[in-house]
Amino acid sequence: MLLPLVVVDTRLGPLDFTDARMVPTEEVPEPFNRLLVHTFHMTVTVEEFYGEAVNVQVVSSQSEGDLYLRKILLTLSKSKRVIQFGLVRIDLTCLDPAVRDAILEEKTPLGRVLIEHNVLRRVQPTAFVTVRPKETMKKWFGMSEATPLHGRTGVIFCNDRPAIAVMEILAPVHH
Repeated sequence: MLLPLVVVDTRLGPLDFTDARMVPTEEVPEPFNRLLVHTFHMTVTVEEFYGEAVNVQVVSSQSEGDLYLRKILLTLSKSKRVIQFGLVRIDLTCLDPAVRDAILEEKTPLGRVLIEHNVLRRVQPTAFVTVRPKETMKKWFGMSEATPLHGRTGVIFCNDRPAIAVMEILAPVHH
């Protein structure tokens, strides 16, 4: 089934992947099933998997009133290897000023900001996907071929309000 493009926001520029398809959870191979099929923040999940902290690199961002969008990469703190690509759309009205300020600083991964500020949150995956990376994403992930990548879309509810829409695509695992 083709991924509905309404979940993918292109206001931050052209998509860095093609051939996005939704897949059932049982078709998400390991270790990606373990990394994606859950209701936890990806920040925490990838830090546990790789055994080190991650940093955020904001590729592009834009604000439209109370809506904040960003395209990000998560990198391992020691090796600087890119391990995740993300598209994020945030309704800032759902967050306290201190949380908004920390997010808009663009220095800390989103999951860590929400955890450190004790935001009452619930992560709800909405679809699991495979995509084929375009040249830019292949470079970020150190790939020579456009082999399929795995990811998910989801909504993060803050104080029981759907505040954040995410698309998270994982790099190939070289563990």
